[in-house]
Amino acid sequence: MKNQVKKIAACTVLACMAVSAVGFAAPDDVQQNIKSVTMSQQAEAANTKAPKYVFLFIGDGMSYPQIQSASYYLGANAGNGGVQTEELSFMDFPVAGSAQTFDSTSFCPDSASTATSIATGHKTYSGTINMDTTFTKSFETIAEKLKEQKDYKIGIVTSVNLNHATPAAFYAHQKSRSSYYEIGQELIASNFDYFAGGALLKPTGSNGDQESLYSLAEKSGYQVIDNQKDAEALKAADGKAIVIAETLADSDSMSYALDAETKEWQLADYVKKGIEVLDGNKGFFMMVEGGKIDWACHANDAGSTISDTVAMSEAVDAAIEFYNQHPDETLIIVTGDHETGGLTIGYAGTDYDTYLTNLNNQKISYAKYDEDYVANYKANKTSFEDAMKDVKKLFGLMLPGDADADKNPDLVLTDYEVDKLKTAYQKTLLDKGSKDYSQAEYVLYGTYEPFSVTVTHILNNKSGINFASYAHTGLPVPVFAQGAGSSSFEGYYDNTDVYNKMAALLQVK
Repeated sequence: MKNQVKKIAACTVLACMAVSAVGFAAPDDVQQNIKSVTMSQQAEAANTKAPKYVFLFIGDGMSYPQIQSASYYLGANAGNGGVQTEELSFMDFPVAGSAQTFDSTSFCPDSASTATSIATGHKTYSGTINMDTTFTKSFETIAEKLKEQKDYKIGIVTSVNLNHATPAAFYAHQKSRSSYYEIGQELIASNFDYFAGGALLKPTGSNGDQESLYSLAEKSGYQVIDNQKDAEALKAADGKAIVIAETLADSDSMSYALDAETKEWQLADYVKKGIEVLDGNKGFFMMVEGGKIDWACHANDAGSTISDTVAMSEAVDAAIEFYNQHPDETLIIVTGDHETGGLTIGYAGTDYDTYLTNLNNQKISYAKYDEDYVANYKANKTSFEDAMKDVKKLFGLMLPGDADADKNPDLVLTDYEVDKLKTAYQKTLLDKGSKDYSQAEYVLYGTYEPFSVTVTHILNNKSGINFASYAHTGLPVPVFAQGAGSSSFEGYYDNTDVYNKMAALLQVK
């Protein structure tokens, strides 16, 4: 044990964090070393003018595979017939780094702890938001510091629920990420200027007997908007606002980009509106989460993963447009909190090839398919053959002997795939709402509808895409940066250093 302590005392900050993650607490001299590194960063940043406008984009569940698969997909659809990429907006940023993502619980961390690291520079347990591992100390976030110390306007935008883990990590301090009502109370108390995205979870508490968070928000001076027309009319002079998407999808989140109607606001629209209401003399900080990238990856839905990754890139475009008007005062950072699903470009069944244009045939997310179609299959005991008519229309997959089989043979199901689908379909029809699966069933279906997830698995695989997990993985995440102070984000570092670098540049205490 003494030797272990000596090793800890002599290690670098990054190594100390790794040791801490597997159960050792860093001693006082190591904490001093961490502090000295932070001071060094601050000294280096002292010669850099603090950015007045800061955009922090977090693709939840987004790492290199999600970004590259989206880029390859766009390139495959460019129409030139060759192998090429079409880069997402942030892939052209002049600075790129990488961040490790482990937390105090696991090398495969969750969103609460990783967002805590990005927002505060501290490690904590999975499931915990901005509190230490003893649950006795709270951490102040970069957004709170900017609001308190520099009077920046603050915006929080997400495609999922506003009191979900990642957005909550910029204003809340809770032992459990599931304390949705308490997180919502902290959202209101934050006095931040602009919240936009999905609806609040548990707005009247776990038992539904507490005063609505929306009512409390209005009493605290927030304008609560739940329709697109009023969102479009929102101005900076209107004061603090909570904007809830008019069209809500699964779990009261925003629609997947794949499912959104033509005129339905997506992430980029809420970023543009955020710029409009936050821009001012003091400066602003806006955190934008592409939260449904994570949800799609959990469900192993490659088509929805790619479309929501592209949607986040389009949101970054809005920030780039603003940057072009204020290049010396604006910093844009794009990163992920962790990787989800173990997404891989390549599959055993396609050898060295990919067929990403097969994904063009997917017209709907797994979630909307469950809601609009699978629920009816269960209620009506629809035949497998009739269900497969919808699968052909919505995902392109065809049974052998289909009249259109010759037009797209790559999407014709093999006998092996048909058997998998039939087994999954029977499992779906017999399901009584319980997902208490055996190990073998969990490996096949996770906690998702067996038929839906098997459909997306087969389409993924025929496209040359595969997933290894329904949970998170331990991959590092990229960090792209452009603008004032962006050079400090080069290198390979811990995710806590995303906070440290921001804090040093912004010169907060």
